[in-house]
Amino acid sequence: MLLSGLYLKGETSNVKYHSSGHIYFDLKDASGKIKCAMFRGKQAAGLKFRMKDGQSVIVGGNISVYERDGAYQMCANEILLDGTGDLYAEYERLKQKLYEEGLFEFELKKEIPKYPKAVGIVTASTGAAIQDIMNIAKRRNPYVQLILYPAKVQGEGAAQTIVKGIEILDRMGLDTIIIGRGGGSIEDLWAFNEECVARAIYAAKTPIISGTGHEVDTTIADYAADLRAPTPSAACELAIPDYMEQVRRKEELLRLMEGVLDRKYQMILSRYQHYQSLLASKNPVTKLAYQSQYLDELSDRLTRSMKQRLQQYKNQLLVLTTRLHAASPTAKLVNGYGYLERDGEPVSSLKEVHAGDQVKITIHDGSMITRVERVERADEGECGGKD
Repeated sequence: MLLSGLYLKGETSNVKYHSSGHIYFDLKDASGKIKCAMFRGKQAAGLKFRMKDGQSVIVGGNISVYERDGAYQMCANEILLDGTGDLYAEYERLKQKLYEEGLFEFELKKEIPKYPKAVGIVTASTGAAIQDIMNIAKRRNPYVQLILYPAKVQGEGAAQTIVKGIEILDRMGLDTIIIGRGGGSIEDLWAFNEECVARAIYAAKTPIISGTGHEVDTTIADYAADLRAPTPSAACELAIPDYMEQVRRKEELLRLMEGVLDRKYQMILSRYQHYQSLLASKNPVTKLAYQSQYLDELSDRLTRSMKQRLQQYKNQLLVLTTRLHAASPTAKLVNGYGYLERDGEPVSSLKEVHAGDQVKITIHDGSMITRVERVERADEGECGGKD
């Protein structure tokens, strides 16, 4: 039979942190003892201290049977140091009350500014928390102004100084307020579990980041804040962006933007050149220039063709002239040769000439008119008479 929701009080013994992450121990009192186990998954929310032998604790959980041995054991969901039970009960009561009133509503959370200029801090003026915040802020962005309200974060009256710090910084119009302190027991952190602190956070107009205790600690202030950080250092990192990272990011975005703009410019330039070329090809002046150029080319080609043809004709004329000259009778009228004509007709035989006829003799450099005195034929000897 499973018994759940039980709380047992006793002293720890045989405490063992197993390599698996589970914790095994015995819980005993004057009348007996029971084996207990707290599994790794329950420790983040249910255990706020380091266990050791001899501690007086209150263990909340379920009773089950360990099958291997058939023995009862306590499966712990929560382990409290003795004396803190009343505080945890008050913590749960107040948390439920404020939850029902809507102070923890997610929809009401204010957005944390991405690029703050001034950040308020409500914490002790001495201690590790403020030093860690200052160091981290200086490293991440030294240009962010830090304004500290030195509050009391533990003991009597601490809650009231935290409330006053929130109210004063809220009226200053800052970008973000950090509240918190280092780790400690539930008693040490109790000022951040007070109802007045939760209501001051809820009423503030300035976004508030709560970073109280260590990662395993959760206070009422964490629930009421606009953003919860596991530690004060983490709260500072959430409130103040890394300046150099932003610079690097902007430089990268600038390079990407320049690349996009350059590609866009090249595309537009290419398109412009294409349209410019297309427009130029359609321009009448350009077309006329092209036609004029083409006309010049045709003119040059025609001139060359005519010169070539003329040269061909000259060569042909020279050949024909030479041939004609060779066939011309006058070409042979050298060295005493001549060409005879009578009455305009060539004399091809002495039979056509008689004494007293007028004969025209043409030689290579001119002609002469003479009268025949006698005709001597080769076969008949001398014949004819004398003028």
